[in-house]
Amino acid sequence: MLLKKTLPALILGSALTATATQAEVKVGVVTSSTGPIALVGIPQKNTVPLLPTTAGGETISYISLDDSSDPSATVKAFKKLIEDEKVDAIIGPSGSPNAMGVIQFAAESGTPMLAPVGTAAVVLPMTEDKKWVFKTTQNDELIAKALVGHMVDSGVKTLGMIGTADPYGENWSLVMAKLCAEAGIKLTAVERFQRQDTSITGQSLKVMMSSPDAVLIAAPGSSSVMPETTLKEQGYAGQIYQTHGAALDPFLKLGGQAVEGTILAASLMLVLDEVPDSPAKEIASKYVADYTAMHGETPATFGGNVYDAGLLLQNAIPTALESGKPGTPEFRSALRDALENTSEMAGTQGVYNMTPEDHSGFDERGRELIQVENNSWTLLK
Repeated sequence: MLLKKTLPALILGSALTATATQAEVKVGVVTSSTGPIALVGIPQKNTVPLLPTTAGGETISYISLDDSSDPSATVKAFKKLIEDEKVDAIIGPSGSPNAMGVIQFAAESGTPMLAPVGTAAVVLPMTEDKKWVFKTTQNDELIAKALVGHMVDSGVKTLGMIGTADPYGENWSLVMAKLCAEAGIKLTAVERFQRQDTSITGQSLKVMMSSPDAVLIAAPGSSSVMPETTLKEQGYAGQIYQTHGAALDPFLKLGGQAVEGTILAASLMLVLDEVPDSPAKEIASKYVADYTAMHGETPATFGGNVYDAGLLLQNAIPTALESGKPGTPEFRSALRDALENTSEMAGTQGVYNMTPEDHSGFDERGRELIQVENNSWTLLK
């Protein structure tokens, strides 16, 4: 008799579990936690355990994959998440070239993609494919305007530039050409290099021969260090600017004395103790504290980009649930629409206001001018 009573209960419990599993929101995460851009990918992978686990009364689960910084591996990871795991959204990948190569798969499958990458090319210019992509880093132009503004105020008339030969460096070249022309700053030389290069002596010499008042380096992660150290070794004494791609502590460790005085624009995460209280500061402070407690070190801003992706999804999921169940095309489409209508949502990087034209959504609250002083990040006042 006990068995007869227990068996239906077990069957009912299994059915309830299966229903709950089917309703679960599944999110794929692709990071480059190994390979050339691991300095970017490691804090992103380490952030996954800190992402929200519930939204709208539903559980959120995460499937995390490493693409080894290889764009072809990124494609395989995306296809696995979309075709085999049937995920409702994907956070990642870490690299700009990797992200550009998978936009079509997100669009073809109707799967929202939250890209924590540097280049604005993943969302601009907006296209039918890119409407499925949302970017959790500041667009290049927002950062560039802060840098160019400082150059103008400092009397910079000529500028040299060294950038990566990929979508990140290419988009920065386009943005700077436009803004410098408007500001009356002459670009004297624009040089490119590959992230895996072990020497850029030739490029730096060409820039120095053009005698610029200042130099901008447009490179993400560890690749941002070598151009600056090379310029210093060759005797360049002008002001060096970096993009938000250099906003990680290993930049300070790898560059040492050579990067002293560097100016960049990046999120408030680098200078939390120096910025006024705000909703973004509160969220960033909690993220930094939780990450440090879990991993024994403070996170790079790149980790915050993944954390914000989780917050954006948590914010959008309740609205999407009104149109469909997780695992369905209707839910994914509604999730995309809800993300596009994000309004005044604070994250670790600033405040998000998405529109059909702007899938990054940051304003001036998403950047601070920062300088390296005594091998530390300091708010530039």
